[in-house]
Amino acid sequence: MHWTVRALLLVGAVAAGAVTALPGLVFVLVAVPFAGRPGVRATAARLTGLELRRLRLDLPGRTEEGELRFLAARAPVGLLGGLVVLLLVAGIGYAGRLAWSWGRGEAFDGMLPTPPLLAYFFLAGVVLLFLDVSGLVGVDALERRLAVRLLAPDPAEALRRRITELTESRAGVVAAVDAERRRIERDLHDGVQQRLVALSMLAGRARRGRPELLGQLHEQAQQALVELREVAWRVYPSGLDAHGLGEALAGVAERASVAVTVTCELPQRPPSVVEAAAYFVASEAVTNAAKHSGATLVVIDVRRERTMVVVRVEDDGVGGADAAGGGLTGLARRVAALDGRFTVTSPPGGPTVIEAELPCV
Repeated sequence: MHWTVRALLLVGAVAAGAVTALPGLVFVLVAVPFAGRPGVRATAARLTGLELRRLRLDLPGRTEEGELRFLAARAPVGLLGGLVVLLLVAGIGYAGRLAWSWGRGEAFDGMLPTPPLLAYFFLAGVVLLFLDVSGLVGVDALERRLAVRLLAPDPAEALRRRITELTESRAGVVAAVDAERRRIERDLHDGVQQRLVALSMLAGRARRGRPELLGQLHEQAQQALVELREVAWRVYPSGLDAHGLGEALAGVAERASVAVTVTCELPQRPPSVVEAAAYFVASEAVTNAAKHSGATLVVIDVRRERTMVVVRVEDDGVGGADAAGGGLTGLARRVAALDGRFTVTSPPGGPTVIEAELPCV
């Protein structure tokens, strides 16, 4: 069944290419004198994007100057594909009429079914079907090769871009780690350390004959443990390795000061680095929503889309979140270090949507 679906998709893609070939060529002929105008470039980009989706190709960083050339070059290939599809349809129709007539015991074009005639038509049909299928595959492969040749950036340029991305990503990771260390130091200094100093002072006063302070001493000790546990979870949640991402996010929801709903639908556990990044994206987004947005509800949705783990966090706050803010910038760097994508949508008035796509292959 799988090969049947693939065959139908191939026929549909080639047929669609035949339909769009002529309008694309007309657009190129009309647009060439105005190729430098923004409207023409935008239209060429949209048409090229449609063709790439039809071919199931993803060519990030494609060159603008190659788009018009691609639309012009693929026009004859698309028309050729249309002829191949037309021959396939005609052949199927002819074979259907032949089978219908001979199946009812009637002559077809004055011919009655005899063993030599049946063998001849069967062999001819197999050969023609093979040629048609080869033509469809060839047209599809030729269009893909044209797209890569004319639209993909030069290999040397692509390598330079990749080196630049990796350099920026490495610098971002170093900056994110330094920022995280400073935040942990600040939490320990301003929170846990101050709590322990107060605890020490209470213990000293209790030793000097103030037994009524023992209850307060116990309460301060409990609070110090809570704050220390919070700092430890910010460094790395211990439950993530033991129980997985779903349970760790459930813990985020329990500790949050706003209502949080969690949906985590993963067919299997992703790599540990992906789990950690997904956890910190969700946790930081919830913390920001509780502190800055005035939200009353935060929705966390984690799902698998092909080779990506997608983390989506939406709150009903006032919006206006700054993607360049310290916390969100750190998250963006963490995601970029895994070659993922990080987006923040936060119009004034809300809602704020934070989404991270993390590759897990």
